[in-house]
Amino acid sequence: MFAVNLHLQNAAHKANMKKLIIITAPSGAGKTSITKYLLNKYPQLAFSVSAATRKPREQEVEGKDYYFMSAEAFHKKIGEDAFIEWEMVYEGKFYGTLRSELERLWELGKTPVLDIDVKGAIHVREQYANNTLAIFIEPPSMAELKKRLESRGTENMESMQTRLSKAEYEVSFKGQFDKVIVNDDLQRACEETETAIIEYLGWQ
Repeated sequence: MFAVNLHLQNAAHKANMKKLIIITAPSGAGKTSITKYLLNKYPQLAFSVSAATRKPREQEVEGKDYYFMSAEAFHKKIGEDAFIEWEMVYEGKFYGTLRSELERLWELGKTPVLDIDVKGAIHVREQYANNTLAIFIEPPSMAELKKRLESRGTENMESMQTRLSKAEYEVSFKGQFDKVIVNDDLQRACEETETAIIEYLGWQ
């Protein structure tokens, strides 16, 4: 019986190899909180660390939160075709997903979870259409999103308007994703995302 179970586990593991989970949303919609919930609960999942040209925020760790690099180093990677996606998310601030990062996680037998920008998510989904679950986290309203961004205390009036305008634009792409989850209650949104991933990876 043990041998049979082991065989089934190995078969399930192989089936899950080279699969991806994408969690995307406008800034402030809650994708990072949902991603952390999943990663804390499931060791089979692993955070795909993005590259970024911005400076680290307080308590952010190189190689854990982001691969921080200069704009010059980032553009060198672009020239080497090292990214599966990259975007200038805000003026002068570049973010991207390295091919080597996905390969690193697959080699560890993990399913990478990408917490990335909406346009980047669309690019990744196009390249890995047959082995990706792409989830869009939608804010309940622009008014609620504004309130959440204001509570951070990190935005001035101009940057707030930039983020809200970008968010409205990003929400218009939600139909291109496999699952749309409205985050009007964080715990419920976490659980809905969890259910979608369990079904996709065949953990039931």
